[in-house]
Amino acid sequence: MYGAILGDIIGSPYEFDVNNIKTKDFPLFSDRSEFTDDTVMTLAVAEALLDALENKVEDDDTIKEYLVEAMKKWGHKYPHSGYGARFIGWLENGSEPYNSFGNGSAMRVSSAGWLYGDLETTRRMARLTSEPTHNHPEGIKGAEAIASAIYLARTGSSKEDIKNYITKEFDYDLSRTCDEIRPTYRHVESCQETVPEAITAFLEGESFEDVMRLGVSLGGDSDTLTCIAGSVAEAYFGVPEELVAECRERLTEDLLEVVDRFRRKHKRMNIRPSQLTDIPRIMDIFAYARSFMAANGNPNQWGRANWPPEDLIRKDIEQGLSYVCLNHQGEVIGTFFFNQGKDIEPTYAKIYDGAWLDDSPYGIIHRIAGDGSEKGIGAFCINWAYDQCGHMRIDTHSDNIVMQNLLTKLGFTKCGIIYIEKDNDPRIAYEKCAYSSPSTLITE
Repeated sequence: MYGAILGDIIGSPYEFDVNNIKTKDFPLFSDRSEFTDDTVMTLAVAEALLDALENKVEDDDTIKEYLVEAMKKWGHKYPHSGYGARFIGWLENGSEPYNSFGNGSAMRVSSAGWLYGDLETTRRMARLTSEPTHNHPEGIKGAEAIASAIYLARTGSSKEDIKNYITKEFDYDLSRTCDEIRPTYRHVESCQETVPEAITAFLEGESFEDVMRLGVSLGGDSDTLTCIAGSVAEAYFGVPEELVAECRERLTEDLLEVVDRFRRKHKRMNIRPSQLTDIPRIMDIFAYARSFMAANGNPNQWGRANWPPEDLIRKDIEQGLSYVCLNHQGEVIGTFFFNQGKDIEPTYAKIYDGAWLDDSPYGIIHRIAGDGSEKGIGAFCINWAYDQCGHMRIDTHSDNIVMQNLLTKLGFTKCGIIYIEKDNDPRIAYEKCAYSSPSTLITE
């Protein structure tokens, strides 16, 4: 949920028409950057959904009771966070929803986009998070749309697929650009006039930070709009570590406890070193990968010699360099080779038609494959490897368009061409390193 919280914090100094700045050129953080009701209610909803999951609560009415209890608890703990007048009345004396279509339903829903394994359940839970207060159809629609976008983004859907789904299912107008929205956009607090604008900022953004800047630049209810945009951007781009650190610095200990509890729970996949007993399953995954490659215009990368051979995988395991990806039930659904160090890949010593970004020690991934049972296996494995070292190099076949698109999405830079020793085949070389490009983070 860092994306939603950061959007709230970054947008907070620029809320209301009088404070709108209508430009992407602004300091991300200042002494006026602070969390508001958007963050408090985002974490209240997350706590309620986590409690319901851990207690195995499934009926709608009880889940809504959890939500009401959590929202009132956190609302009373932080009573001066900027709530609307009707919500304040509900906090103090209310027990029934008040037919709101305000954007509060969309800004607090992000945890529902992360915690569930299918889109149907995600939408149902989003609806439940809205109904205690925002039971107007437009309020519910806003919550469902954002939770759906988060789910689609985190499970590997493209921006075009996300846009098409939101347009078809929720009938939001996503045809305008941010440049078209910005000149006349004003402070408005309805889902109808916040959710489409927030999604547009996500769709146009080229990175997580760029989405933050686009959201604020539109003006209007800047903290809530950017909170909503950030919740989807996190699922698609991830959040840079320096922004995570800034976020945590601005939260209280009790709010951080909910953040950390959520982060522990929502991780649906895990990585562990491969074992020799995993070999049959790993070979099955490679067989599936060869078939997938062939069906997607890449029959030669692994197909010509039934690559990779079992004896190589056995050697990788014995050297402690083979890893498997597990689903939430502990089943092996992916595999890859990972190593790190200085100049550890001989084929990377010479690069043609370009240059590497950084000469520091790096990590490498080879022989990465998933079984197709879940979306996002490849992204999860690559992100895990990058987290181990902060500097990655990887190569792929020119026919492997799927991998090329994934690497671009994950922030890798195309650096040139390298040649594989075993058959002198050319490969497109990519690199990602945290310290080769200066951060655009600005702090006052």
